[in-house]
Amino acid sequence: MKSIFNILPWKRGLVLSILTLLILVVSSFYGLYTNKFYFFKFDNYLIPLVTLVHFAFLYVLWFKIKEGEVTDPQMRNLEYALYVILPIYAYKLINTIAILFSANDFENHIIPSTFIPIGLLVLTAYILIIALTLLAFQYRKVLVGNYNFDEINRHIDTWE
Repeated sequence: MKSIFNILPWKRGLVLSILTLLILVVSSFYGLYTNKFYFFKFDNYLIPLVTLVHFAFLYVLWFKIKEGEVTDPQMRNLEYALYVILPIYAYKLINTIAILFSANDFENHIIPSTFIPIGLLVLTAYILIIALTLLAFQYRKVLVGNYNFDEINRHIDTWE
């Protein structure tokens, strides 16, 4: 695990995660078959909404590492939300693969020349964000620390 931290230190990992998330947000509005952007479809807003949680977790992780702080319940809740979001990324990855393999079904139609390059970019972005999310969990575990539930519960003030 130390070798991956040497290849991709936490700052580069977080920056790469942010760039990948931005690519996914923009590409969620893009139609591969039509080479147009669609802003009025409800389904296109799923990835931008779930990336808000991802951006929040990355910010909290950056702050905790930078300030040398330990984990807290808010960070734990964001990470647990990312556990729910990971299958959404996996579903979108499988959906992108299905779209790319369906190009042969439309031989009689005109498919834009950007279909394969943009499709491969989106496919790579989904693979990368899944890997970077798992790596961010490792950054949290190694650099911030484990979730010590006894310690977390001891510092919770119920009157706040």
